[in-house]
Amino acid sequence: MSSVPVARRSGRGWALLLVLCGTIFLEGSDVAMLAVAVPTIRADLGLTTGTAAWVMSGYVLGYAGFTLLGGRAADLLGRRRMFLIWLGVFLVFSALGAFAIDAWMLVVARFVTGVAAAFMTPAAMSIITTSYPEGPQRDKALLVFAGVGAGGFSLGLVIGGLLTELGWRWVFLAPVFLAAAILLAALRLLPAEARPEPATRGYDLGGAAGAAAAMLLLAYGIVRLEHRGEGLGPPLGALAAGSALVAAFIVIERHSKAPLVPLAIFRKTAMVRADLAALLLLGAFFGFQFIVTLYLQELRGWSPLRTAIALIVMGCDAVLAPTLTPRLVNRYGNDRVIFGGFLLAIVAYGLFLPVGPEWSYAAMFPSLIIAGTAFALAYGPLTIAATESVAKGEQGLAGGLLYTFTQFGSAVGISAVSAVYGIAAAGTDGSPDAVSDAYRTALIVPVVMVLMGAAVAAFGLRTAGAARRRKSAAPAARDKVGDGVPR
Repeated sequence: MSSVPVARRSGRGWALLLVLCGTIFLEGSDVAMLAVAVPTIRADLGLTTGTAAWVMSGYVLGYAGFTLLGGRAADLLGRRRMFLIWLGVFLVFSALGAFAIDAWMLVVARFVTGVAAAFMTPAAMSIITTSYPEGPQRDKALLVFAGVGAGGFSLGLVIGGLLTELGWRWVFLAPVFLAAAILLAALRLLPAEARPEPATRGYDLGGAAGAAAAMLLLAYGIVRLEHRGEGLGPPLGALAAGSALVAAFIVIERHSKAPLVPLAIFRKTAMVRADLAALLLLGAFFGFQFIVTLYLQELRGWSPLRTAIALIVMGCDAVLAPTLTPRLVNRYGNDRVIFGGFLLAIVAYGLFLPVGPEWSYAAMFPSLIIAGTAFALAYGPLTIAATESVAKGEQGLAGGLLYTFTQFGSAVGISAVSAVYGIAAAGTDGSPDAVSDAYRTALIVPVVMVLMGAAVAAFGLRTAGAARRRKSAAPAARDKVGDGVPR
């Protein structure tokens, strides 16, 4: 990486940040647009329900399965190189999806697009964390990055609804144009970096294969849980096999001369705590959004576009994350803002629990806007906490771990609310009141997840408080001891 911090280059530094934010916006909006378009794709190509589900699940598998490997590849093979190569792959396979004429072509395109996102997103994040000095400048850049990503998903819902009206293939073509613009700008703006030296002890190919296989199996098991009527055998078998491979991966890394994931990184308790809290935050957020979408479209009969417009208020995080959150972080610190975000999330999801079959939008609005605000407060500071005090050579790995946790969190949240809803709705008479009861039962899942997240954040708050007390006590101790003479 260039020796001069990007943050000191004024206009060029902001232009680079804009390009990197464009990448996370591309990733978030791409997922959201396709979520809106899947029913239309299914009808146009005559897909079964299971096949249509794989159009979405394929992306999750690719992303969750390779994010850890993608993050480490940025450290070992070059952040700029990984970013540009995989952004190009993302562009090409998005275009292939636009011209798909059969289900398998769509699924393959989405899987490879997910793999590309798994490599380019941690690379983009690690370019930020290695280009800005640790402190307020890096924190502000990460908060902007996180806010734009969340805003991309929220705006993508509306954009996807509009593009689907023109034709679902535009949902695949729009990211192509955006990716091309980002790629051209990145070629000019991304700082040059020294060519990575070949690993003297080789590369941990066994660890790489084990990590990818384990993450793929775990992701497969989780996403299959949300599809009711298939039985629990295949997903539980995949989860068991994935867990066994995780154990094997740990053994491989312990004995590897050049481990893909140095296990010592997990001694950074603040990083692990941030990753776990991010998993719970994302799981609750996407689980809540998923069940609200089902409620509006299936029970209330709203169109995808109307639903997307109703939910866009949750996109307030795109405005609040780079404006309000940095001020709160500067004043109160990361840990307090994260904890406050979880408390707001508990309020938001709890307010939606009494939802009924004829609720007005005015009754829903407080939950939606508070949920967006809570996400804005918690997610950005969590990205800071997940990369703070991590060595420059492991920033890609730290980003990969964070995105691995968030992807699994999203999958767990959606699968859990879907499974609970299916169980609650089974055997009912299908009346609006019975369906509302099922939705209310499913909404307990995001409430429980943010309660758990608040507990994790509270532990961090307690740890940070103890550290501050030790720090403040140190000068007093020095005053007493001094040069050995009591005072």
